[in-house]
Amino acid sequence: SSTWNHRRSKKVSMSGQECCSNPPTLNQSAGAGHVDKIGALHAYVAGDRNSNSAVFLVSDIFGYEAPNFRKLADKVAAAGYYVVVPDFFNGEPYNPENPNKPLPIWIKDHGTDKGFEDAKLIIKAIKSKGVASVGAAGFCWGGKVVTELAKFKLIPAVVLLHPSFVSVEDIKGVDIPISILGAEIDGRSPPSL
Repeated sequence: SSTWNHRRSKKVSMSGQECCSNPPTLNQSAGAGHVDKIGALHAYVAGDRNSNSAVFLVSDIFGYEAPNFRKLADKVAAAGYYVVVPDFFNGEPYNPENPNKPLPIWIKDHGTDKGFEDAKLIIKAIKSKGVASVGAAGFCWGGKVVTELAKFKLIPAVVLLHPSFVSVEDIKGVDIPISILGAEIDGRSPPSL
């Protein structure tokens, strides 16, 4: 199709500028689940609270109120998992229309290192509810957070989707099952990487 050819011709910019040029319309009431406090953070939760297995989803820079992200959480929950999607940005996801917080400044204020520290507490809180196994998936910004969890074997398996900030050295430090999902035209995590 012409759209496919148009997108293929923008190979380098597909996962850079274009990721931020079409942000989701955030909706705090989207999804079939609800918001609860898990550890010290608010989180969208879905699925069976009594499930023995949980999936921990770490969002991209647009945060946990993105409707399609919550739909994905609901879909995973429908497969029998307890799903937790924390608000790592404390109500301040990236907003490309905010001239006072361009992406480089926003990233400095919302580092993946802080996300990793918060994620450890969230996993501990999930396990305290009787959940035996917590897998994790990280999207873009969240890819680095879950990679750090994987390096410290705080989770049994990890999925990275269009991971950002993740280095080859990070991946070499992972010794658990890992799946890396990058698109064919993903400039940040192309198939060759």
